[in-house]
Amino acid sequence: MAALRPDFPPVRACLFDMDGLLLDTEDIYTLCNNVILRECNRPDLPWNIKAQLQGRPGPEAGEIFHAWAQLPIPRADYIRKNTELQRKHFPSAQPLPGVPDLLKTLAENGVQLALATSSHTANFKLKTSHLTEMFRAFPEPQRVLGDDSRIPPGKGKPAPDIYLLALETINSGLRKKGKREIKREECLVFEDSVPGVEAGRRAGMRVIWCPHPQLLKEYKGREKEVLAGLANGGGDVQVKEVMKEAAVGGEGKGRGWPGRRDDGWAELVSSLADFPYSRYGIGGV
Repeated sequence: MAALRPDFPPVRACLFDMDGLLLDTEDIYTLCNNVILRECNRPDLPWNIKAQLQGRPGPEAGEIFHAWAQLPIPRADYIRKNTELQRKHFPSAQPLPGVPDLLKTLAENGVQLALATSSHTANFKLKTSHLTEMFRAFPEPQRVLGDDSRIPPGKGKPAPDIYLLALETINSGLRKKGKREIKREECLVFEDSVPGVEAGRRAGMRVIWCPHPQLLKEYKGREKEVLAGLANGGGDVQVKEVMKEAAVGGEGKGRGWPGRRDDGWAELVSSLADFPYSRYGIGGV
């Protein structure tokens, strides 16, 4: 892993994904899908496909999933079954290790926080209604959800729009208080998904990648590509192959390369516990 560049300014804002990063919901998503897959005599969801679903808006992830799954039931039946399972299991979601302390410490050191999740409003409430104290770290105006009308159609992760909007929610408040706005290079994006890392890099921000252990295993040997925001391009080739085989087609949208390997803009961590605050110029921690 390349060392972080020494000339970065101190981090003034941290922008967070939610599923699989703040909350342990990724395994819940897998559980719900596997229940339905097994009922339909289909194999469990493999990580090489799940990796392509993570971080993406629901409709896009749904197309990829169904192209692979080839379920023998109508799409409406799948949605109904999956929604019932999610309503049962999402309220049991818990913070991942280190998350409550991380959010508390950042806030105590004056770091601005915003949420940037592909989860739509209904699912957000299911996942967080029992964790209101922790989510108070994110002021209501600084929560950008997957069904936010300010994000144009087709511009979910890996496009940078959600992180650019999250930063704007912070800067809007700072302008009203007559305070200096935060620049992109003063932002640190926290992500677990590969499309999410790309979104952060394409937004011109620094990135912490904290993946699920199985996702990290899936990208073994390609970690530097992920950190540069380059790995999702290869992933989209795989997605297009699945879609083509299922005849649901469509070429992938053009993606610009946001960074270079070992450019010092991103870092891989295995956990958010014991976060290295001083490395990012945060307070005296």
